[in-house]
Amino acid sequence: MSSTDSGLPFSNPTAVITGATQGIGRAIAEKLLAEGYAVAICARSEDDLQKLKAEWAGQHPSASIFIKSADFSIQEEVRAFAAEVIAAFQRIDVLVNNAGIFEPGELASEPEGQLERIMNVNLYSAYHLTRALLPHMGQGAHVFNICSVASLKAYPNGGAYSISKYALLGFSENLREELKPAGIKVTAICPGATWSRSWSGSGIPRARIMEANDVAAMLWAACSLSAQADVETIVMRPLIGDL
Repeated sequence: MSSTDSGLPFSNPTAVITGATQGIGRAIAEKLLAEGYAVAICARSEDDLQKLKAEWAGQHPSASIFIKSADFSIQEEVRAFAAEVIAAFQRIDVLVNNAGIFEPGELASEPEGQLERIMNVNLYSAYHLTRALLPHMGQGAHVFNICSVASLKAYPNGGAYSISKYALLGFSENLREELKPAGIKVTAICPGATWSRSWSGSGIPRARIMEANDVAAMLWAACSLSAQADVETIVMRPLIGDL
């Protein structure tokens, strides 16, 4: 199911943010809405999407907001989301590949199929969505891939998750090289522990963890640079270091 407000103001910039009902994705979508963007978001929960759209519509009554429930572990649902976004917006100015899942484990003992399941969401969804939307992104557009400090350094119990984030950073770096001639920017954001509802009940004090708005602020800073500047990689960690 999907929905969008009618009368999209095509003079407004447009942004697509995946996995946007909580945490980093939500903070980024809210920042871009506040800056006047029309936004398209997706998540698995239709209820969460509808509630969020109603909240945002109250805060930004003139904004164009597209929502669609999608399971990004399924390639066909990624492509269906892309097709509906293209039909609604026609032009894409910012793409934020944020959808992801985290499951700890050791490579020798994690459940069979864990690597494939995590790669489907954390890497392949970004790959397929980007490929589908690129023909509708012109000079000055910007792709952000939400990677992780796990993209940079192996750590105990990282397993398949860390592999997927290393791969997403590699995707970002290759995409950056390919899109230079087209004038399309690519930025990989590698945050450490960042607050979302998944941290509730963890016993870790919230003050020990970065706020999702911190990541959104850094994305906006990169997005606001002159046309001739691109930030390739942003690394962010809690003040006193990784957990």
